[in-house]
Amino acid sequence: MTTLKSKLQEDLTAAIREHDELRSSTLRLTLAAITKEEVAGKQKRELSDDEVQKVITREAKKRREAAEAFAQGGRAESAEREKAEGEVLAAYLPKQLSDEELNTIVAQAVEEAKAAGAEGPRAMGAVMKIVNPKVAGLAEGGRVAAAVKRLLAD
Repeated sequence: MTTLKSKLQEDLTAAIREHDELRSSTLRLTLAAITKEEVAGKQKRELSDDEVQKVITREAKKRREAAEAFAQGGRAESAEREKAEGEVLAAYLPKQLSDEELNTIVAQAVEEAKAAGAEGPRAMGAVMKIVNPKVAGLAEGGRVAAAVKRLLAD
C-alpha cells in the first residue's frame, strides 16, 4: 500500500527528472514540513495519511494566504507563483466542497442546533461542532465559519 508521503516522494523524484522546478520545490517544502512534524514530538514517528493530509492542507493554506498578501502588495509575479504552488498541493487533497454543498451541510447543522435549543449568535459554537466533523478536510475553517455566520444571521 502506497502512503501519501511515499507518493509525494515518488512525485518529487519524477518532477526532478522532468526539471519541473515549481513542482519539485513545492513538494520539497511540503516533505520538509512533514518531516518536521514527524520529529516534533518527544519521539520520531511516521505520520498517518490523515496527518500528512493535514500538513498538506496547512501548506496549501499558507500558499493561498501568501498569494493574497502578494497580490495586495502589488507583487503579481510572486502571487502567481504562490497560487501555482497551491494548485500543485491541491492535487493531493480531497476535492473541496462547492459553496452549494457547504451551504447545504451548514443549513442542516443549523436546523439540528435549533432543534437542540441553540439559537442566535450563540448557536455558532453548536453549529460548528456539528459541521466540522462532516466537512473535515473538504472545506477550510474560515469558509465554514463564514457560511455558518451567514445562515445564522438570516
